[in-house]
Amino acid sequence: MTVEPGVRVGQKSDASVIERSWDEPETFAVLFDRHAGTVHRYAARRLGTEAADDLMADTFAIAFQQRHRYNTERGDARPWLFGIATNLVGRHRRAEARRFRALAQLPPADEAAGQGEALAERVAARVSAQGVRRELAGALARLPARNRDVLLLVAWADLSYEEAAQALGVPVGTVRSRLSRARSKVREALGGSDPTAFREESRS
Repeated sequence: MTVEPGVRVGQKSDASVIERSWDEPETFAVLFDRHAGTVHRYAARRLGTEAADDLMADTFAIAFQQRHRYNTERGDARPWLFGIATNLVGRHRRAEARRFRALAQLPPADEAAGQGEALAERVAARVSAQGVRRELAGALARLPARNRDVLLLVAWADLSYEEAAQALGVPVGTVRSRLSRARSKVREALGGSDPTAFREESRS
């Protein structure tokens, strides 16, 4: 039995929750409880923790306003929510690029040791174990925005190619081509390695 991410066996699908919220708006809170954490983590990795608070709130506010337009044939609402979040990130392109460039300039962990509440330590505390390394941050900063969106939806939001296509409103073939170009640039910048390419076998 296939169960949506964030949905336990026996729970209603995201689509069912959204459809019910058309007549019972308070039901929409279930969707927030299920997915707010993952949307926030995605936003934080792209824009930083402080900006992520507002971006997550805006994502669900927009989703609530647009819930009557949701395609209920799609049981999992994550592509829809991440699509909204990615559009909101698009309003902060310069801030995102500055963030990645700043991360790329951080000293290695051994150089940062002993500096007290150093920037490197604060950043390290805000990202997951698969967080942005200096080299990766530099590579991401140099990617065209549309290629970076595809790459991070797949690598950080854990969407499939089809789900990323739904999120961005583009054909799957476009996702594949943009992802290929993005990963080629990342591998080139990192000397042949690509830390964004995990679980690739499940993406085809």
